[in-house]
Amino acid sequence: YQNVGDWVGILFGVYNGISAIFAFFLPFIAKKVGRKRTHSISLVIGALGFLSIYIMPDENWLILSMVGIGVAWASILAMPYAILAGAIPLKKMGVYMGIFNFFIVIPQIVNALIGGPMVQYLYGGQPIYALVTSGVSFLIAALLVARVDDKDDASIAL
Repeated sequence: YQNVGDWVGILFGVYNGISAIFAFFLPFIAKKVGRKRTHSISLVIGALGFLSIYIMPDENWLILSMVGIGVAWASILAMPYAILAGAIPLKKMGVYMGIFNFFIVIPQIVNALIGGPMVQYLYGGQPIYALVTSGVSFLIAALLVARVDDKDDASIAL
């Protein structure tokens, strides 16, 4: 049991390390391909990370999955705010960012309340399917980013 806990710590360290490093590249990528496309591609990479967990032959391969999740995490923590900041009036920035945070916190609360029962009853006690659901959700989110109006994206003029 302790070995599994230690390995999970390493995996989480990998995804957080990748996230921290990749975050430095996001502005350069966004300048080249746009904020929406940067975020969408990052979400697809994260989706592949989550989905790949299901098919990895052993625990060592999970490092690759964590790389994908780390890329997505960097983008999730930055790009939605960058996209939103360009679309709202400067004087109302705090209000809009606060409201935007509701859409982050409320799903987390909902998941905390129903995630366990979902795994138990919907997924038959198999938590791997919750990770597959996460991957599918990331793919859907990547598609929906295209519908967002990014008003001052510098790459649009290119």
